[in-house]
Amino acid sequence: MAETFELVVCTTCRFPGADPQATPLTQRDGQRLSDALTAAGIAHRRQECLSACTHGCAVVLRGAGLWTYVQGGLDPDRNLADLIEMYRAYGATDDGIVPWRERPEIIRKNTIARIPPFEV
Repeated sequence: MAETFELVVCTTCRFPGADPQATPLTQRDGQRLSDALTAAGIAHRRQECLSACTHGCAVVLRGAGLWTYVQGGLDPDRNLADLIEMYRAYGATDDGIVPWRERPEIIRKNTIARIPPFEV
């Protein structure tokens, strides 16, 4: 079981095609995802811009000695439960590798990167 890991949520993310001038930071999709995670009691860190702008809402799951996942395409209104499921599955691993078939479909389809631990 992963002892220490974190979920990082990009708070400035917005869906592709959204007008940045018409969407205040407090209403951006990434901020709404972060707010929903907070309401669900899921610990996470907020980060401005993960430079995955063409991928919609982006998050990172990472930890010392663990594989890192960069996820995109998350909709705070439709994928919150899927993200929480992945968060819990990630935390239950020893190495950060959640088997592909055990990941929620939205996670399988929108993994931007899986990065090996620095120690490897």
